[in-house]
Amino acid sequence: MDLASGLDLVQAIREHTFGKTNVDVGIFPPAVYLSAMQRACEGSSVIVGAQNLSEQKSGAFTGEISASMLRDLGVTSTLVGHSERRHVFGESDALCGAKTRAALAAGLDVVLCIGETQDEREGKQTEPVCSRQLATGLEGVSTADMTRVTIAYEPVWAIGTGLTATPEMAGETHAYVRGVLAGLHSEATAQATRILYGGSVKPDNAADLLAVPDIDGALVGGASLQAELFLPIIDGAR
Repeated sequence: MDLASGLDLVQAIREHTFGKTNVDVGIFPPAVYLSAMQRACEGSSVIVGAQNLSEQKSGAFTGEISASMLRDLGVTSTLVGHSERRHVFGESDALCGAKTRAALAAGLDVVLCIGETQDEREGKQTEPVCSRQLATGLEGVSTADMTRVTIAYEPVWAIGTGLTATPEMAGETHAYVRGVLAGLHSEATAQATRILYGGSVKPDNAADLLAVPDIDGALVGGASLQAELFLPIIDGAR
């Protein structure tokens, strides 16, 4: 999106969510628009987060954006390990873990994205892949810091393809992921951690997906760029 269309979208989201406290809504705009979007959301309940960050605290890393820079802009959250960062830009599980730790150390909340490719799903590797990505992505994260971590399960084969995991398929994986979290920390931590589903979420499937007990919300991609699509998903979350 360009700046003007992004600001129009934010205004629509602000108006739609004004005075409504039964659903949390966040936007994760490109870095070049973060400052403008943060100002546009001031005084509202809309969370503003970054799409990515550097694992480095400071230094000569031209083009990178540190967690402290994001904090300077008033940003409160960041995605880590989005499928495109992993599969297009080659970010490893270990790098995602380093980014998670860097964000939490700077006081940012983290949405850690995990999920399998189509080849991995067809090879019955969904659970091993998610388990590995979780364990490495959360390595060194304390139980106390887990209160600032959200997990987003995004099956790569369902992103931008029009394919969507059925509520039953998504629910099974979410339940598995929660079990892995219980093993890494505790049952109480696992139950308290939000696990979002991301993968071609649309107005016509959002309510059914979000009705599944272990699905706590949605990480919305293409449908979040148009108010007429995104606002009904917010309503589905309620």
